[in-house]
Amino acid sequence: MKKILVVDDEMSIVTLLKYNLEQAGYEVDTALDGQTGFDKGRNFKFDFILLDLMLPRMDGLEITKRLRQEKVKTPIMILTAKGEEYDKVIGLELGADDYLTKPFSPREVIARIKAIARRTEEMPADSLSAKDITENETETEEVYRFPDFSVDLVNYSVTKNGKKVKLTPKEFELLAYFIKRKHRVLSRDKLLNGVWGFDYVGQTRMVDMHVSHLREKIEQDPKNPSYIETVRGFGYRFEGESN
Repeated sequence: MKKILVVDDEMSIVTLLKYNLEQAGYEVDTALDGQTGFDKGRNFKFDFILLDLMLPRMDGLEITKRLRQEKVKTPIMILTAKGEEYDKVIGLELGADDYLTKPFSPREVIARIKAIARRTEEMPADSLSAKDITENETETEEVYRFPDFSVDLVNYSVTKNGKKVKLTPKEFELLAYFIKRKHRVLSRDKLLNGVWGFDYVGQTRMVDMHVSHLREKIEQDPKNPSYIETVRGFGYRFEGESN
């Protein structure tokens, strides 16, 4: 029986999720504050964590960041209120696997859990992390040097004008995904599926935000990009030859 941790300070939501998850055959543990949720997530083995963002004692973003720093790889789905798009993106960048906006149906929660379980058990060939790309593809190039910046896929580092560029994990994975598929037009849906690992239906804005952040960090002129080009009506294309 798979075990799920539900972390939310709204007792009504905890009760609703616990009941429906148990009816679906899961074992459920709960926490009503962030510190307790973090302690349980770090010290006990779970197959999945459902995590509210707005929590007393420690918020969901901090929990996600600290669990990933502790090398806890349990899939995390964050629960957000409407209008928290920025927090959704940050949560995903910190290592969360999915998010749901309140109000949601228990049936949707269970469907998402099953989808993520399938993804983690049978990782699609086209949804590879930067490390996977380096180790599994036939192309063995590990360091890509472009006129304005260089990317080291093994050491997860980007350098521009002799200085290290700080990228979030998802920004780095997106850049690696682009580089490995340079000169190809990639749709937003393709990028979502390839970088985030499964389809975030209707969330193509997430790609645009990450592309914008990447351009700010690697382009000489972000408003007139020479590397990550917009292909209107289709998506994006990475242009640039490495040495």
